[in-house]
Amino acid sequence: MTSPTAAVLGKVGLPASVRELASRKWDAIIVGAGHNGLACAAYLARAGRRVLVLEARERIGGGCTVEEPFPGVYMSPCAYLAGLLHPLVVAELNLYERGFQWTPAVNGLFVPFVDGSSIQLWDDDEACAAEIRRFAPGDVEGWRAMNNVIRRLRDALRPEGDRDAWIGDARTEEQVDERLGSDDEARHLLYDWSMAEFVERYLRDERLQCAYLGQGVIGTNASPFDPGTASIRFHHASGRLGGMPGMWGYVRGGMGMVSFYLCDAAGEAGAVVASSVPVARIIPNEGVVMEGGERIAAPVVISNADPRRTLAMLGDAADDAWRKQIESIPIEGCTVKVNVLLRELPNFIARPGINAPHHYGQINAPLTHTEWKAAFAASRSGELPDHLWCELYFQSVHDATVAPAGLHTMSVFAQYVPYRFARGNWETRRDEVKRLVLKSLARFCSNIDSAVLDAQVLGPPDIEQKVGLTGGHIFQGECLPPFMGTRRLSSRTPMRGLYLCGACTHPGGSVIGINGRNAAMAVLSDPGDHVS
Repeated sequence: MTSPTAAVLGKVGLPASVRELASRKWDAIIVGAGHNGLACAAYLARAGRRVLVLEARERIGGGCTVEEPFPGVYMSPCAYLAGLLHPLVVAELNLYERGFQWTPAVNGLFVPFVDGSSIQLWDDDEACAAEIRRFAPGDVEGWRAMNNVIRRLRDALRPEGDRDAWIGDARTEEQVDERLGSDDEARHLLYDWSMAEFVERYLRDERLQCAYLGQGVIGTNASPFDPGTASIRFHHASGRLGGMPGMWGYVRGGMGMVSFYLCDAAGEAGAVVASSVPVARIIPNEGVVMEGGERIAAPVVISNADPRRTLAMLGDAADDAWRKQIESIPIEGCTVKVNVLLRELPNFIARPGINAPHHYGQINAPLTHTEWKAAFAASRSGELPDHLWCELYFQSVHDATVAPAGLHTMSVFAQYVPYRFARGNWETRRDEVKRLVLKSLARFCSNIDSAVLDAQVLGPPDIEQKVGLTGGHIFQGECLPPFMGTRRLSSRTPMRGLYLCGACTHPGGSVIGINGRNAAMAVLSDPGDHVS
């Protein structure tokens, strides 16, 4: 099936003049056409609601879209793999029938080390155990125990079916406690262990510990030695996409295809999606005011914008206590995304070859304990560290449609970089950041300098400007334990007729879609907040 949204690379345009749209009767307006906003629109429209989605940017999808950063090359600016996309959303909105295809990255995580050793952490347990037995024979049982804690927590909180705690309102701590029972290890993983504590509890080999540390800080402005970072590892291992617990994979056409299929679903159900139409103000229970001054009325407004931008659009209409809650949420990003065009895949010194099994999973350029601490301290001081932790993804090895024949794409997700530099700014230091990323990879690769044809560098301010995420924070605010569960923003707000549906809401960040579904279900169940 051909996606109408993909056919125009998400540039859906204006289906009618703003004046005409303003003249129509709407039950709900969704501000922002990120993937959660589009999912929300699809569910509301399917329930018979008259829905209008307004996107400020030319292209829908937010950070989960498809662009052409280099001629003939198609990449998502921020999102890279699917894993947490909720099976309920996939099934209910018929994404497979719409063309959704993904290739599980069963080759797992490859980690080379500066001493020339390396490990391939396969997603298959027995293959991975054999690799660990070769690499760190004393850690096989500890590794199994570490994985078992994640499995137990996932089964307790996110079982298959309607008991999944990501569906609907966040469960209270008492409800979570009841599910965890006497499993104190699972409780520590969810609430308080640092990632370093987590791996050091189960693993003795320092290299193997370092191989996992980055999984506790993905998109998080915290050190792996900070309390609560182990929960980030759990969050990203808690998915069940395709019935494969904890699996991640490559979406055919790029991650933005998820947003495009959701846009197709919304349009097919009767929702109207418009791009290049910025909203200036949200008036709860009344509608929105466009930047051009036009008013579009609706009793319900659902914001897919991040909470700080939502506050700005509300102005004095925002509830004071709710405003203070939002202002207390850390929302400054520390990641740099580098989209790279390659003439050949990286040749890793530890395992030579430019088309090897490790290229088909994910790859980490690790840091030592000392380097992790120094890198985090440097970014907090507005400086660049000596080396960055980098995670690499090669869409093109699974999907020939995203690059010209013979060329490859590489997505680099790296930490830590400052939002603001102590000296200079992102315009004056962008090339320096690019060189640092490539230098961080060159420690492990013999051909980085010759392999790279071009690179697009997106620091936190670039992500903020390009995608509209305050602080360049890819999850619309931190996902550490103090900001999760019932302490995360609810889709319902104290202002009548105003809801949220983005990553700032339960269950948190990543390409999930259930946030949008949760918001739609809240709207549909709340009396008096919609026109029948």
